[in-house]
Amino acid sequence: MNGIADLIDPMIAFRRDIHAHPELAFCEHRTAERVANMLRDAGLEVHEGIGGTGVVAVLRAGSGSRTLGLRADMDALPIDEMTGAPWRSTRPGCFHGCGHDGHTAMLLGAALALVKDPGLSGTLHFIFQPAEEGHGGARKMIEDGLFERFPCDRVYALHNWPALPAGQIATRPGPIMGAADKFRITLSGKGGHAALPHETPDTILAAASVVQQLNTIVARGVPPSANAVLSVTEIHGGHSHNVLPETVALGGTVRTFDPLVQDRIEERIRQILRGAEAAFEVQASLDYDRYYPATVNDPQAAADALAVAQTVADARLAPEPAATSEDFSFMLQARPGAYLWLGQGCGSDSPPLHNPRYDFNDDVLETGIRLHIALARHWLQD
Repeated sequence: MNGIADLIDPMIAFRRDIHAHPELAFCEHRTAERVANMLRDAGLEVHEGIGGTGVVAVLRAGSGSRTLGLRADMDALPIDEMTGAPWRSTRPGCFHGCGHDGHTAMLLGAALALVKDPGLSGTLHFIFQPAEEGHGGARKMIEDGLFERFPCDRVYALHNWPALPAGQIATRPGPIMGAADKFRITLSGKGGHAALPHETPDTILAAASVVQQLNTIVARGVPPSANAVLSVTEIHGGHSHNVLPETVALGGTVRTFDPLVQDRIEERIRQILRGAEAAFEVQASLDYDRYYPATVNDPQAAADALAVAQTVADARLAPEPAATSEDFSFMLQARPGAYLWLGQGCGSDSPPLHNPRYDFNDDVLETGIRLHIALARHWLQD
């Protein structure tokens, strides 16, 4: 395994380079080009432009018939970075605030190590995916023929996890990440003078009532045994102290793990809006988008992954799923596999994901590389 140790410094340098040059969904041109060139220079078969800016490299070894996919995401977030790191983002309003730079570096390191010393028999696909952050890059790659062109009997992915101690690995059978829905509500009246509220439907008052009622749905409309989150995150309306606005817009998110609970929450939102229309004489419209399904691990794939992870580091069964979402869910709907968390926490004050002071912990990069290699060699045993 000396080859892995030799890769750590180059992969840290690579990670910091793409951190300094982050790219948003479907714009990962520089990142994808760097990845593709390094894979091609290593002697791998490389395919570009899959699902937009996706890259897949293929490693064939031995005579085995099994196939495996290992996936990493490449996109950044539309956030201004506040880390002050020497390798901080050079692009205002864009930075790797979720560690996808680290994910890309770990999978790239595993590919470079395995091409020199495969130790496996079968076909391994290294999948570098665009647009995970809310834009469904995994779905785009699948629609572009990912699994037809690059068959995978199983597929694995990992995500750094600040809540876990650095280097610790966790996963679980069944749901591990939530389904993500987003909603936008528009309440419309006719607008008018604030001193004459009896002449004008009050969209502000209607919005306040709707927000209060929305926050009762999980507590009173969902079984206590179910895991669900509903958060109102936006309110927009009004522009003057003496004008009742014609419209008020609300927005937010719903996270669930059970489609029946998901259905129940959407229906309760619609019921609340019908009530608001009657009570406040406004018109209510709802745009409800179920943009990511729940990430659900295949039980056997998760059990295998946990056993493999225990040969690499401290690995534990995750006690419960997270309400955050992940578009790897689309790949797990198409193929059996599992999603894993790799701890990167540096104590209780570690910045969380999507925080402007977050940065990937380079100390866990080697563990991630070794985990990818171990998963590949387990499924594609020589």
